[in-house]
Amino acid sequence: MPHDDSLILTLVAGFVLAFVLGLLANRLKLSPLVGYLLAGVAVGPFTPGWVADSSLAAQLAEIGVILLMFGVGLHFSVADLLKVRRVAAPGALVQIGCATALGWIVGRLLGMAHAEAALFGLTLSVASTVVLLRALEDRGAVKSEAGRVAVGWLIVEDLVMVLALVLVPLVAVRGGVEARDIALGVGGALAQIALFVGLMMVVGSRVLPWLLVRIAHTRSRELFTLGVLAIALGIAYLAYAVFGASFALGAFVAGVVLSSSPLGQNAAERSLPLRDAFAVLFFVSVGMLFDPRVVLERPVAVISTVLIVLVGKSLAALAITTLFRMPRRDGFLVAASLAQIGEFSFILAGVGLALGVMGRETHDLILAAALISIVANPFVFRLADWLCRRPPDALPATE
Repeated sequence: MPHDDSLILTLVAGFVLAFVLGLLANRLKLSPLVGYLLAGVAVGPFTPGWVADSSLAAQLAEIGVILLMFGVGLHFSVADLLKVRRVAAPGALVQIGCATALGWIVGRLLGMAHAEAALFGLTLSVASTVVLLRALEDRGAVKSEAGRVAVGWLIVEDLVMVLALVLVPLVAVRGGVEARDIALGVGGALAQIALFVGLMMVVGSRVLPWLLVRIAHTRSRELFTLGVLAIALGIAYLAYAVFGASFALGAFVAGVVLSSSPLGQNAAERSLPLRDAFAVLFFVSVGMLFDPRVVLERPVAVISTVLIVLVGKSLAALAITTLFRMPRRDGFLVAASLAQIGEFSFILAGVGLALGVMGRETHDLILAAALISIVANPFVFRLADWLCRRPPDALPATE
């Protein structure tokens, strides 16, 4: 009896290649994300050989986005953010503004429309949670003052990107409409989203923790894990189908609500294996969209994009930490940890591509910058260490 094996082949190719190339990247002291992205490039339509089913990969990636955002919500800590709010909040907002402005300027010089150039800059402004935490863990700096500032900075960036994921589709689908109609449409949509968030914070914060406790009383690990995933996916779909929000926002809010539960940490641990697995498929699917020819055909555009990420963001962070009188070593550590882009950049770029706001070539520039910046991140840390050992009067001015 014949079988439709496209799903199985997509999963096998995605997991096997991601494991092999991720392991190779790890051996080379690089982030495994590089391997996952290259696995997607290998099975994508722009390289020779077998091509994975792109429609299936996109749906699997959507589940990966939901679980990634659920994980971000589970690890969101208002207390941790408040401890470093003096530096992290203004620092993240200023750096996002600087990176977006630089991206807009470069985008306009490359011939992009205003909206595409602005979105291009915004995607370059946010660092990868996975890469940043891995870099800080390797250096034993997660609990240090600089590590807390970097993590708090990243939390603010993530919150801004969550807001962007809500606003970009609302504005984009109303292109060509009068400003008053756009304002009314966006206002109505934001009211629906506010209603969803309010219900989750008031009702969900009581119902979901109670539900987790009831599931835990069954003493079944399988049922508890299944319950956590059912909550994540169910709330994500509820947000999308009833309130017109994105799957990603629904999953993020569900994670935030559960994070305050006594069993929130347990929920995070139970969902971690599946989150990791689908996150891998998300990065593989992103790699499938990347056309490597952009590096050869548009080297100036690629270099300009990479410089925004590696140099523009780092100098902005360094200037801000200097302004707030952080120790020089801590300032360099924060700047180096933020000199890369990752999952939120991919999600936002994918939304722009799907809505027609962003072209395929711009999307390729972002993926090229992500790959190069993730590969370069360990070397950025080494450069930061070397600069910290130099006398202050030998360093270039940050202003």
